[in-house]
Amino acid sequence: MPRPTPIILLHPDDDVAIARHQLVAGMELPAADLRVAGLVPPGHKIAVRPLPQGSSVKRYNQVIGVATRNIAAGQHVHVHNLAMTGHGHAAMPAHPPAPIVPYAQPAQFMGIVRSDGRVATRNYIGVLTSVNCSATVARAIADRFRREIYPDELAPFSNVDGVVALTHAQGCAVDAEGDGLAVLRRTLAGYARQANFAAVLIVGLGCETNQIAGLMADYDLAEGPALHTYTIQQMGGTAKAVDTGIARVRQLLPGANQATRELVSASHLVVGLQCGGSDGYSGITANPALGMAVDTLVRHGGAAILSETPEIYGAEHLLTQRAASPEVAGKLLERIAWWEAHCARYGANLNNNPSAGNKAGGLTTILEKSLGAVAKGGTVPLMQVYQYAESVTAKGLVFMDTPGYDPVSATGQVAGGANLICFTTGRGSAYGCAPVPSLKLSTNTDLWRRQQDDIDFNCGEVLDGTMTLAQAGAHIFQAMLDTASGRKTRSEQHGYGQNEFVPWQLGVTT
Repeated sequence: MPRPTPIILLHPDDDVAIARHQLVAGMELPAADLRVAGLVPPGHKIAVRPLPQGSSVKRYNQVIGVATRNIAAGQHVHVHNLAMTGHGHAAMPAHPPAPIVPYAQPAQFMGIVRSDGRVATRNYIGVLTSVNCSATVARAIADRFRREIYPDELAPFSNVDGVVALTHAQGCAVDAEGDGLAVLRRTLAGYARQANFAAVLIVGLGCETNQIAGLMADYDLAEGPALHTYTIQQMGGTAKAVDTGIARVRQLLPGANQATRELVSASHLVVGLQCGGSDGYSGITANPALGMAVDTLVRHGGAAILSETPEIYGAEHLLTQRAASPEVAGKLLERIAWWEAHCARYGANLNNNPSAGNKAGGLTTILEKSLGAVAKGGTVPLMQVYQYAESVTAKGLVFMDTPGYDPVSATGQVAGGANLICFTTGRGSAYGCAPVPSLKLSTNTDLWRRQQDDIDFNCGEVLDGTMTLAQAGAHIFQAMLDTASGRKTRSEQHGYGQNEFVPWQLGVTT
């Protein structure tokens, strides 16, 4: 492979290039006929031509902002001289996208087939709560089965990955008919049906707004061998509720342990796509490499869930252009409009992104960040748009409306049926997601070297010139299959997951 150049020009018509490493004043860049004028940090932008004040600035051959002052060729381009432009909504697709050509021989992985045909990648018992008031009881139940504290409890059950408590801060003092309770119930119902749970306990207090009976009725859930419910008040207090939960988990373990892995089609994979702690390299390495893996997954019959609506803002046209129908495109634009109205209601701006860490990594405007984030979705058609935590039934690439905050977003994806998460990061996000494994992909080699025990694969090799995007995408797809087959991810090894269950909180708390 040719030796990497100091800067990366992503498109001939771009006004800026990306620094592969730190550039210092006076450095000559012959390939771009440039002399560096001042310090340009790694991952940040350098002007490749003079940019007059008020002119549009392009990266990815897309406008990412407007120059707020005159910028000379060779100067650093960032928040001090680049700002957000106005945002116009995307148009409907002019014609249907080209159909997906499936592979003749679908890839396979070692999955766990449930009795109803659902396929799991992990085998947990879950303890859910209807309300924050029952969180302590749920934690105490799950803690009794922690291998590092009570090794004898799970020792006879080698096919069980663990017992996890997923608690939250909601469930009471909300409108019983409002959006807030509806979203919480949809999320809890999705987790109650999550294929990666062999069985679930739902523990309540008893007097909360989010009555367990209402949750069960709204989502056609029924008590049975794999779903148990009770309340602290019903059991006669905390100690008895904890003892009851421990006893029920012990009863469930033999049945859960009967789960075994068998060869299944990759069409059973539903992968949630996440990026957190993004940097200037995210849209160059990890995100497009993950997009190539998504294209491969879809051709094998699987599904991928793109999310984080505020972080596709300004790049939604790249999705509507390949929507399977005008109706699907319209659904996406409806969600964008909802977010604009939601932010306006609270005096906020949808373009208040990127975060401080994103900016330190070289991202200047939400348009720039969104253009890189959309790359995770590859090039395949957009087949459907879902609301938060709604059950995903379509194959191919779909979109779920979620906030940009990673734990909230991934919680919605898992409630929707994701059995694997792929998470790109440039700054070093620490994240895991029980009961679903989360693969972490670094955008640069410096992060990989610095935080290797949190990262599963280094996409920075694309930047280094030692791997192509296609090779990285192939590696990620194989990592999906290996992880779905049971290989533990870094975040699983560290015990991440229980604290990262964060349902989206909407509505008024009274």
